[in-house]
Parts: sequence; C-alpha cells; structure tokens
Amino acid sequence: MRLRVLIHFIAVILLAGCGGGPEQSALPLPTQAAEPTSDADLESANQVARLFLDAWQRGDLDEMHSWLTFRNRELTPLDEFRAIYQIARDKLTLTRLEYKPVNLTGDESVLALQYDVTFDTRILGRFTDEKRLLHLVIDPQVGGWRIAWSPGDIFAELGEGARLVFESQIPSRANIYDRNGETLADQNGRMVRVLADNARIPDRDVCFKILAESLDKPLEEIADLFNVRSRADWIVDAGLIEPDVFVSNNDLMKAYCRADFRQQPTRRYVNGALLPHVIGYVGYPDAAQVAELEAIGFTAGAIIGKGGVEASMNDTLGGRPGGRLSLVAPDGRRLRVLSEVRSQIPESLWLTIDAGLQAEVARLLQKAYEGNPWSEDSKGAAVVVMDVNNGEILAMYSYPAYDGNALNPFPSIGADEALKGLEAIVEDERKPLLNRTTQGIYPTGSVMKGLTAVAALESGVYDETTRYNCTGSWAYGADVRYDWLRGGHGIMSVQTGIANSCNPFFYQAGFNLNARDPWLLPSFGRLLGLGQLTGLNAIPEVAGNLPTPDNITRLTGLPWSYSHAVNLSIGQGEVQASPLQMLRLYAAIANGGYLLRPHLVRERGILDQRATVAEREVMVDAQLDPANLAIIRRGMCDVVSSYAGTASHQFYGSPLLDVGVCGKTGTAQVPGEDTPPHSWFIAYAPAKAPRIAIVTMVENAGEGSAVATPLTREILEYYYFGAR
Repeated sequence: MRLRVLIHFIAVILLAGCGGGPEQSALPLPTQAAEPTSDADLESANQVARLFLDAWQRGDLDEMHSWLTFRNRELTPLDEFRAIYQIARDKLTLTRLEYKPVNLTGDESVLALQYDVTFDTRILGRFTDEKRLLHLVIDPQVGGWRIAWSPGDIFAELGEGARLVFESQIPSRANIYDRNGETLADQNGRMVRVLADNARIPDRDVCFKILAESLDKPLEEIADLFNVRSRADWIVDAGLIEPDVFVSNNDLMKAYCRADFRQQPTRRYVNGALLPHVIGYVGYPDAAQVAELEAIGFTAGAIIGKGGVEASMNDTLGGRPGGRLSLVAPDGRRLRVLSEVRSQIPESLWLTIDAGLQAEVARLLQKAYEGNPWSEDSKGAAVVVMDVNNGEILAMYSYPAYDGNALNPFPSIGADEALKGLEAIVEDERKPLLNRTTQGIYPTGSVMKGLTAVAALESGVYDETTRYNCTGSWAYGADVRYDWLRGGHGIMSVQTGIANSCNPFFYQAGFNLNARDPWLLPSFGRLLGLGQLTGLNAIPEVAGNLPTPDNITRLTGLPWSYSHAVNLSIGQGEVQASPLQMLRLYAAIANGGYLLRPHLVRERGILDQRATVAEREVMVDAQLDPANLAIIRRGMCDVVSSYAGTASHQFYGSPLLDVGVCGKTGTAQVPGEDTPPHSWFIAYAPAKAPRIAIVTMVENAGEGSAVATPLTREILEYYYFGAR
C-alpha cells in the first residue's frame, strides 16, 4: 500500500510541478467519511496539503486555518492561529517562502507529506528547513482530508514547547575624525545596562521601586515591563542607568532584584561645542523611520543619526545588524540554529575639517563677542574656510554654538549637564541650533560687487578701459543714491571700483546691464550658484533668493525694473544668500571659474583601509575669460594691499602681506531704524596661486572693514603661521 501511495504521489508531483502553483483548486470532497483506497482519495489528500502550503506561501492565514481539522480549529481559534504565525514571521523577518514536496507516506487514515521549505528573510538571508512533515487525517466533520495541525508545523521543535529566539547583533557605531585623524566622535561614553531574571527576583515590590528610582521611570511602567510584557522565565532588560546611579544603587539592585549589569558604550563628542552643526547628534528614530529600520534588522529603540553628518552618513557609521535565529527549549537549551548572518561592519569617517583651525575660529569668535560693543546687537556669526581647488571645507563654524552631547540619549556629559544644555538652547533667543553658514540667508552688501564685475566684463558691457566718475552719488531721474564716501572716489575702473568699493560705479554697472538685457545680471548670479543649493549633501542648507525678472512680482508685487538690477548690483534689495554660497562664488573667481561642490566628508573606512568619499567635482564650468578674472583679482588684491583699499588698514603690518591676500569687504544694510548692518569679508590666498578662500559674516555688527575683516585676518594668520 505504501509503495503504491509513494509511486502515485511522485507522478502527481511530475504533473503538477513543485509548490505554490498560482491556480490550484481542491477536488470535490466526499460528503461523508471514506476509506482512502482509491487514487482519487490520495490525490484529494495531496490537494489539501498543497492548498494549505500555497496559502502559507501567499500569507493567507485565514485560508490556512480553514484547512485545519474541525477539532484543531476549536483548539486554536483563528485569532490565536494568526498570532502564532505572525510572531514567527516577525522573528524570521520573513519576506517570502517556497516549498518543495518530497513524498507522501501513511496508511488509510493518516498521511504525512514530507517536504522542504526555503525561507527568504530580510536579515538572515535565505535558508532551507528540510524533511518537514505535514500530517493529514480524515475529518469526520467534513468527510474528507484535513490538516492535523500543531505549532510544530511551523518548526518541529515548536510543537514540543520550544520558542523562536532572534538574537540581534547590533554593531557599535563607528568614529568620526578630522582630516588629521583627531577624534571628534566615538563610543567611549559609558552607561550601565540593568538585567534581571524575572523568575529569581527575591522581593518584587521593593525591586520595582528601586528600579523605578534608578531608571527615572514610573513604578507602573516597571511593573508592567516585568509582569505583563515579559514572560516569567525571561531575562528582562530593565534599561540603562548612568555610572553615578550605578555606584549609588547597584548594591540595592543586587540584593532585591538579583540584577546583573553590563557596560553599554554610548555616543560621545570629544569637544561637543566645536562642530555641533556639522557632526549633528544621534537619537531614537521617528515613528515614520521605524518600519524601514526594522526591515534591515534594527529595532524601534535603535540609536541612529538625527542631524548633520551623523544623519547623512548614518548607514556608513551604523553598519547593519546581523543576528542568529534559534529554536530554544523551555529550559533555555539551544536546540537548533536555523540561520545566522554576521553584521555589516560600520565604517569610520574622516572629515575635511581641520579641528585645530576650527577651534581657533571658535575661540576668536567667542573672544570677539566678549569684548566688543557691537556684540549687544549681534545675535550670531558664521565663518567658512574652503579649499578653492577641490571644494573641501576646512572649517565651518556657526556662532553661537552648543554642546552636541546634550542632544544625545544617555549623554556622556551626564543627565544633569545635558538638561542644563538643553535649557540653555531653548532659552537662547540667538537660535544656536541654526547653522548660519548654510541655513542663514542674508543681504550680501558689497561682496555682491564681485558678481556684478563678472557680469559687466563677461557680457562686454564694460571692459578694462571703462571709466566712471564717482562723485559720491548716483541719480536716475528722481532716484538719487549715495556712496558710503560722501565726497566720492573720483574716476573709477572695474579694478579700482572693487578696491574702493565705490557704490555709484556699481549702481551704473547694474543700470547698464539691465538696459542691455534685464536677465544679464541675474543670469550670471544663477551661473555662479546664487538662488540654489550648493550641493553640500552632508548637512541641511537653504537656497536663498536671487531676484530675477520672472520672480520679482511674486516677491514684491511689483514688476521688474532698473531699480531691482541696481539694488542687486550692490547686494541689497531682495537678494539673500548664505555665507557658503558667497564663498563658493568667490572661490570660482579664485580658481578660474569653476563652481565646485563643497565637501565635508573626505574618507570612510576601517582602520587604515580607507576609501575616498568625495573627490573634486565641478558642478559648473562658467568658462570665464581669464583676462576678465585677472582684472577682478587685481581689484580684490588692492582691497588688502593698496593705500585706498577698504581693508588695507586692517592688514597693515601683517605677515599675510607676504603671502598675498585678496578680498572684498561688504556692509549689508538691513531693515529697521538704527539696526546695524551685517558685516562681511570674503578673501582668498595666496594671491598668485590661490589655495583657500574664507568668508566671515557677523550679523548686525557694523561695517565689513571694521568687524569681519580683522577676524578674517586673525584666522588667516593662524592658518599660515600657527598660534602666536
């Protein structure tokens, strides 16, 4: 009999193919109990088995349950049946499964289908469980074959009281270094994890009170964790405590909870206030992020990057979890490992930032705000230093800063200090969380004159011989505008107009450009990156605003006119740009007309095995005439070194004159009576072979030559000559 059943079933397999056919229907079933003596009976049993397994393959738990015997369905109602399979699916991180029938054996009343199942999972990959048995019996309630089901039909050991246990292997977050290998972020913060055997707690009431106090959680939450959300035989992870709490309370937790303790590394920023806007911070995922994280093996309690480089490079720094799925007996013995996959090793990052230069920028800004009267009106400042030849950011500091450790869960500075830090951030009206280098947008004042000079020369509206008599005012009909120097500067060219920062010269340039074509000046602004993102992917930025003939009505309600072009020519009116955008524009003037993508992350890797993250990338080759650039550069060099240059008095006697520094001052007027202007200075060096560019912008601090320029000089002196 068994041989005949086996031969027949093999024939059925050859005709029907292997598992999971899309269109399979059950043969008519007898209306009363019958002895399985015919081929039709055997085929009917085979069909029921296939329909049950097909439904599992589709994830149709309701249909699976319908093929169970009447007695099984009474013992395991549908809701309970669903829960059992859903728990198994979650533990497996199952995405799909396939089955392969092998043979059908049994006698007239009980049959067993031997088959293999291959599981595809998100975390554990693909593995096969072989030689499984699915039992079928004649169910007298329906007069036909049905599945004699138990939890062992998921995995055999589950039918004997075992449970599926997934042990996640979460890799430790990798470090962040500066360009020279100085540690900026690591996992050397320390917390203590509290574990307790739920079955061995001597005094549950006292234990729960001690844990609630130590963990700073409600007593009800602790009781619920142990009594409701955890099984009696589980080792319960109660949570993390700070080292000082461990020192104070560990004896009590040992005595009343029989607690065990493990050290838990946490994120630490070595100098938390040095680069908070660049590095960012870590924290728990938002609700919208949980599903995606769980799909790759993390839990809702995972620590991930929440801002800055920590967020943009989270996959690199965090790696991917591995894990082991086992069947574990009630007594804790591991019965079988179903699958195991190693975690993906996190990679450290080396930033383009020079931590020493960054620290000096921070020190100089803090010093300036402590000792100058303009600091009463100024709420903040920004400094960025960039390599003009490859776009690497060497320093990026937004003042005021804050300690990034305060935003991390389990802060390495301690909960009390973190709370003080958070309160200071909330109460500070200067908005320390704002990264003024990329998210602050400002009228640019006279640093816009570099763009106007490019547009005038490249369009042919002006050339090297163009002259204009700067009398101290400029007029068009009733529209009269004045220079910052009431007596005027006399006869000006493009070069001397830049050096003297003569407003009327550039008013006229903007007027002439507009008369030729209203799009000329705005188009060169777009070409050199204004009104758009710089392409810096590591941290958030804003695009600012470049007024053009097609957007000015939306911005002001008025049509475009010569007045908008004249305002734009000296960086006033509706134009707003970030310090990084303006720095990038001047870097293009310095490097020959190449608008580069700025970079903050230089390399990634493990130990000494590093790979370059970002190389020099030209986003726009503006194809500027070298002769025109030479005129603009000479004017910028005269700003610093000629007698009439607007910044020359700040560089008098500086060793930087031997290096050769070229720059442009800017004083940007802002709305509000008696509101001080923003102070700008942008420079590059060395003059003959530019290597770096720097922008300094101080909000509401006064003239560019008086505030931003001396700060820039001190930063450049440190860069070239070190601490003095």
